[in-house]
Amino acid sequence: MSNLRNRYKRFKEWEQQPHQVAPLSEDHHECPTCGTHYEGNYCPRCGQSCKIARYSFKNALLLYLDVWGLGNRGMFRSIRDLILRPGYMIRDYLRGMQMAYFPPFKMFFLLCALTLLIDSGLNIQGINYDKQTEKEFQELFHLDEVTNNLKKERLEKSKEKEAEKKAKEQSGIKLTEKEKKKEKMDEMANQIIDDAFNWGENHLSVMFLASLLIFSVPLWLLFRHSPAIPDLRLSECFVAMVYITNMLAIYSIIPPLLCFSLKADLTYSLLTLLLAIIPIKQLSGYSYMSTIWRILVAFIPFIFMMVALFLASIFIMILYLKITV
Repeated sequence: MSNLRNRYKRFKEWEQQPHQVAPLSEDHHECPTCGTHYEGNYCPRCGQSCKIARYSFKNALLLYLDVWGLGNRGMFRSIRDLILRPGYMIRDYLRGMQMAYFPPFKMFFLLCALTLLIDSGLNIQGINYDKQTEKEFQELFHLDEVTNNLKKERLEKSKEKEAEKKAKEQSGIKLTEKEKKKEKMDEMANQIIDDAFNWGENHLSVMFLASLLIFSVPLWLLFRHSPAIPDLRLSECFVAMVYITNMLAIYSIIPPLLCFSLKADLTYSLLTLLLAIIPIKQLSGYSYMSTIWRILVAFIPFIFMMVALFLASIFIMILYLKITV
């Protein structure tokens, strides 16, 4: 038991220590690129590493991985620290230790691409996980029946309108300008709604970053004078939220990779969301209770802002239709 306590104590001490940079090499080097003679790990003239040797398959693989950001030591260090010491790592990054860790936005889009690959079949069963969970979700909540009923109702309404229109044409009754205008507005409104949904489905990462930026505003107001960072900026709070999202994305890769069932995936996702409290607590320096109530309070204005944006978009759409029709 005492051995476990000592290990836990050492782990907590390691968590709070910033990344240690490797000491400078005292060996003399000649840069193969520019011919500069120097001491250290990198050429001061062109920046080439002293460790670059003759070309080999290993070097080729590392260079290929570097193109995608996967061979960079900062990427693996960032993933490790986001799992073991997320809040302290984010604090180190915000304090200026940026060369030690992978950039948050680049990491976000790489994780999005990796998640897409795993969902589409790069998993232990080689199946499309998105379609599998969608099918299980529909079976669990009987969404097939609901969808079919909605389609039938929509089809019946369109048939009724078409029949009514034909009956008026046969009887010689022409549509009034008001009716024509209303019909055109309905068609344009349906088209705009369909285009908006399609755009949202194709740009989920952009939509998520936008909502994350909105959520950062109330969160920053509640954490801007925290004990660990008493002068936290809104931009820093947003970057911290992107890193926390990356941490959650790393954990969320496990269900599609191992092909969890829908119920296990939902339970796992809920537990994973609770892990977001840890980095915010470590970053701010507040206690867990202070961190939790601040996060919950931040959700209230966030929901109001999202509703206000939704209503504003509807108002703009109505105004646009009135002007164009």
